[in-house]
Amino acid sequence: MPRSGESETSRMPELQPQRVCFTLRIRPDKLDEYLRRHTPVRAEMLEEIARSGRRNYSLFLAGDGLLVGYYETDDDEAARNYLAASEVATAWEADMAEFFDHVDGRADQTPPLTEIFNLGDQLQATRTQTGI
Repeated sequence: MPRSGESETSRMPELQPQRVCFTLRIRPDKLDEYLRRHTPVRAEMLEEIARSGRRNYSLFLAGDGLLVGYYETDDDEAARNYLAASEVATAWEADMAEFFDHVDGRADQTPPLTEIFNLGDQLQATRTQTGI
């Protein structure tokens, strides 16, 4: 039973978003143009990414062309499917394909890395176990 001032829904556990990280390799001779096309990204592509359910999306680029991407979503499979069916995302990915080394298919469908550590998750688990 909820405490005074709480509703049943306010006591329900919060769903944790899926955290997704991936890497790609940008061709060294294309780094400057890749950066130019991302400052800023076309407005219609930004809207498609948001509509897909991806949020808190960032890209990080090392000088050697290593690109690391991170985003959060409630359902990564649904987000991937949405973007795969999107005409806007399909056109964007076709335009961007020349920048990537060793990508089979579309870059937005790259398999994610396996998350092995998250500070928040481990702190919460430790605090729950120890009662802190």
